[in-house]
Amino acid sequence: MPLYTEGEPIADGKAPDGPIARRWEQRRFSARLLSPNNKRKRTVIVVGTGLAGGSAAATLGELGYRVSSFCYQDSPRRAHSIAAQGGINAAKNYAGDGDSVHRLFQDTIKGGDFRARESNVHRLAEISTQIIDQCVAQGVPFAREYGGLLDTRSFGGAQVSRTFYARGQTGQQLLLGAYQALARQIAAGTVTMHPRTEMLDLVVIDGRARGVVVRDLVSGRVSTHLADAVVLATGGYGNAFYLSTNAKGCNATAIWRAHRRGALFANPCFTQIHPTCIPVSGEHQSKLTLMSESLRNDGRVWVPHAPGDTRPPEQIPEAERDYYLERIYPSFGNLVPRDIASRAAKNVCDEGRGVGPGGRGVYLDFADAIERLGAAAVKAKYGNLFEMYERITNEDPYRVPMRIYPAVHYTMGGLWVDYDLRSTIPGLFVIGEANFSDHGANRLGASALMQGLADGYFVLPSTIGDYLADCPADTVADSHPDAIKAAGEVREHIDRLLSVGGDRTADSFHRELGGILWERCGMERDAAGLRTAIDQISALREEFWRDLCVPGTGAELNQSLERAGRVADFLELAELMCVDALHREESCGGHFRAEHQTEEGEALRDDENFDYVAAWEFTGTGNSPVLHREHLQFHEVRPSRRSYQ
Repeated sequence: MPLYTEGEPIADGKAPDGPIARRWEQRRFSARLLSPNNKRKRTVIVVGTGLAGGSAAATLGELGYRVSSFCYQDSPRRAHSIAAQGGINAAKNYAGDGDSVHRLFQDTIKGGDFRARESNVHRLAEISTQIIDQCVAQGVPFAREYGGLLDTRSFGGAQVSRTFYARGQTGQQLLLGAYQALARQIAAGTVTMHPRTEMLDLVVIDGRARGVVVRDLVSGRVSTHLADAVVLATGGYGNAFYLSTNAKGCNATAIWRAHRRGALFANPCFTQIHPTCIPVSGEHQSKLTLMSESLRNDGRVWVPHAPGDTRPPEQIPEAERDYYLERIYPSFGNLVPRDIASRAAKNVCDEGRGVGPGGRGVYLDFADAIERLGAAAVKAKYGNLFEMYERITNEDPYRVPMRIYPAVHYTMGGLWVDYDLRSTIPGLFVIGEANFSDHGANRLGASALMQGLADGYFVLPSTIGDYLADCPADTVADSHPDAIKAAGEVREHIDRLLSVGGDRTADSFHRELGGILWERCGMERDAAGLRTAIDQISALREEFWRDLCVPGTGAELNQSLERAGRVADFLELAELMCVDALHREESCGGHFRAEHQTEEGEALRDDENFDYVAAWEFTGTGNSPVLHREHLQFHEVRPSRRSYQ
């Protein structure tokens, strides 16, 4: 059986032509509108309550739509967006260092290794300034400098200071801002909240997305909810690797079930490895802890010059230390983008110069910053992050360097969407990390929060009306045959998981899958390893359905059943990730193929053959997927070698 088959090309038909700085304004003006009284007649389902989903539900409710919001957590405030630490980008140029919308656009296009749409990225840069104003109006406590202006700091991949922050709690504060807006709409009656509820399928009627099938995680009850449009804001799929910086509950079920219903899945191999994570300490771990990229503003990354040097860091003199990022990339130093810093850390550890248990770590040292600024100033900037590190490792980062190592963090792939955030299923919109994003092959730090809020507060509310103005306002009943069929298929899937009757837990399969992905489709991939991974994942999936053990029933709170359903989806998605990585015979951003690198060991793109978004069509479990290519065009930024030296 072939690895994949070729399908018809796909194109984004919603992005306007003309000057790039006017395209978003032009699209908003050309989009059809709904009058306020007609908005009140229209219903929208929003799945997910993170920054993208929470802001979208709140804004749609404020506009007058009748919104149903779903999350599997016990409160919208538990969404994983709360874990984001370092900051959010915006082209305000408060620092007066030459930043602009166009510079943010250029940095993001370059940071994504020229694998993102120009129109989308420029829109993101434009909206960034509005996001800050919105959040300040909500009371988000951004840090301020002595004169009262909002303070900023630098992040990887930029030479200007454009990252707004609230100490190491930026995601938490932004999510609370979105949540209070959402809570206001819940109280007003425009938004109905459904916590502890997991989406398990998409209801498609007459070719349009008209609802979702969900399971109440407490009672086990399966039900359908119908609407005029469905919005997925359910985050990424980094937990396919088992060990990642994502919360344990993060999963890919919503977008994968939509993919099975016909939504194309784009660039699944584009996963981001974050360089600043606390290293793995043992087999007992079920997740990894991220240390904010903001720490690289003042922390210096180094390893010993000599392989096998196990002396404590304070006993290694300055002359015997290799500040390798500063040496290799003198222009950007410790603030190179995440994919660059991650591969560099892997390389020095592969040379035998890693530190800590197993030699899988590098130092992030604040001694110079403490000497230059004083411990009190460092504590004011990073105190909560230092405290978190000490609680986890029992090491004081004020006295000894932190130890860090790369870990899976973010996924640039996701469901394919056009400029309006529409998927290939009419009526299904996808926002935030759940779509294939504006980040290309690598996300620059502090841009995930920017994209989530841009999509939720500004883009989706401007484009969903254009769709609703064009579709009939008919009401679909729960008794519709397609709705009944979808719910029945969900119940059959649950029964199948419960009836396997094997000996292995879902977690054991998940851990094994994660090991395969990390080794074969992680920081570095090659053709032989990816082919091996595809065979191993296929065999593991067969064993899963032969030897899975799920205790309990489906008519109760059953977290083993929840995990089993999610792992079943990860097993299918992981195979597509490897197929995508194998077919893409180039290196770009987070996708690094060992066969395609420069003499200096940097990623070697092939723009002639791979300057496209790979959008995959589902054809059945175990069958060859169909590849649809969306060719990218660059008029504002000329693709060039991505150098940070």
